[in-house]
Amino acid sequence: VQLQAFGGGLEQPGGSLTLSCAASGRTFSSYAMGWFRQAPGKEREFVAAISRRGDSTSYADSVLGRFTISRDNAKNTVYLQMNSLKLEDTAVYYCAAGPKYGSTYDRYDYWGQGTQVTVSS
Repeated sequence: VQLQAFGGGLEQPGGSLTLSCAASGRTFSSYAMGWFRQAPGKEREFVAAISRRGDSTSYADSVLGRFTISRDNAKNTVYLQMNSLKLEDTAVYYCAAGPKYGSTYDRYDYWGQGTQVTVSS
């Protein structure tokens, strides 16, 4: 499966952005999906994950209550709604697909190219 993330940009603290990740192929619904991010000089970290049917989600503590992951299997797309953005949310955001839902990097086999999110006043 090929993944393409988009929707990043520049936003002020407290603002909102919605990221999208479009997947190719007809097997999108057979993959759990995740969002990860990597800030300059830091390791890639887990942000959110959603199960294949969308009935289970999990979040990093740092985004819990502010970010929402969702998916539309009919559109082969996963979303990350980001509200109440903070300076520390600045990073390149990557979507990923894998056979098992979870928060660890090694559960995901396919990765998108990343989209830059910059939070700045």
